[in-house]
Amino acid sequence: MSELRPLALGGITAARSPPCSCPNPKTTGLGGGATSPRCHVLSASCPPALAMAGLLQALVGASEKAADIARLCRREQPLFQLLVAEKTGPDRNRRFLQDFKTLADVLIQEVIKHDLGKEFPELQGHIHGEESNEFRSPEGETVMVRVCATPGDTAALLLAVLAPERKAAELLSDAVHRDVVLEDAALAGVELSIPPQDLAIWIDPIDSTNEYIRGSEEVGPVGGIAPAGLCSALVLIGAYNRRTGCPVLGVINEPFFRRDSETHRWQGRYHWGVTYGDTRLSSLSPPGPSLVPRVLLSRAEAPAVRAALQPLCGGRLLFAAGAGYKLLCVILGLADVYVLSEGSTFAWDACAPHAILRALGGGIVALAGALQARRAGGTGTPPELVYNRPIDGADGAQRWANCGGLVAYVDPQHLEAVLATLDTVPGL
Repeated sequence: MSELRPLALGGITAARSPPCSCPNPKTTGLGGGATSPRCHVLSASCPPALAMAGLLQALVGASEKAADIARLCRREQPLFQLLVAEKTGPDRNRRFLQDFKTLADVLIQEVIKHDLGKEFPELQGHIHGEESNEFRSPEGETVMVRVCATPGDTAALLLAVLAPERKAAELLSDAVHRDVVLEDAALAGVELSIPPQDLAIWIDPIDSTNEYIRGSEEVGPVGGIAPAGLCSALVLIGAYNRRTGCPVLGVINEPFFRRDSETHRWQGRYHWGVTYGDTRLSSLSPPGPSLVPRVLLSRAEAPAVRAALQPLCGGRLLFAAGAGYKLLCVILGLADVYVLSEGSTFAWDACAPHAILRALGGGIVALAGALQARRAGGTGTPPELVYNRPIDGADGAQRWANCGGLVAYVDPQHLEAVLATLDTVPGL
């Protein structure tokens, strides 16, 4: 199907970036480098028999299946309104007055867990997601959404949520159990020696759920950036080192990248990055330098932060919806820096984009920690986000919040300029 083919993918880019600022970087350090067209990364501690060249491909394949399910759910518009359940209790994102989870969210997450865990048993129990797999049927009954052994069993389980929409349950089940074939020669040529037993996974099955549910399909871009709309709904799959928390592999899938001119169905594309030891690989090339940094913000950003950053970027600030989409804009070079002063993003939002940004020479800095280190006279690399540390005393999703905000960047000079500017903002 044309929907499942990656569009506009660049060749593999190999680069080197500053050492990881995560704790104990020696535990992730590898010798090796990259050659074209095939990349070989060899670990002194990992014998060749443990080389897992298929792990990155598996993440991409899982993201493609996830994107297909997201499009399928959105296509069934009369059914779509039935696929929404409100998040309540500790799993509710406090930033939004209303925050929703959809059956697509839950199903996609469970599909990724199932497929990756089946192919890499070492990852079982270490694949984490934003969503609980608990869903309420139209009759109010609790259904634990999961992938069953056969398409028929999965369809029967889904029918408990979708009744009486048997055809829809069967369509979803078929998508869950189908095999995805990747037609990507560059990706197939990547060989990695990254032991899965060293990794854990964060999944955001549909980032920017509000835009996925209610977002317009016809929002035009402003300077290449969509300020809102369906295109900001993404699938994010990131792998991190269990011991250090450093991001290692990242895949971002855009299920709603553009419409096919003949079928008018949505087509997607994906991007990936690898950050392991000294080697950085990506499907993208680093964006070109910009003399005046283009700063991307949330529309809910604090007025004091806006006022401080506006002169830095020539008086023009950029805005978009969705944390994952704003991070993708930095990755694609549509913006130079994404600043968020609040702790309203989570590990599953940032892990995958972080790995890609590091592959391109950038990163995601913990804003509060970076300013604290700066004010204490620190001159080293600002502390970056890590993904293996829950917040003590927090409940539910808040255990994995990126408290204190973040700054995403590619060019370290832009990072320095932004931190110097924000250092003057009272209360940060």
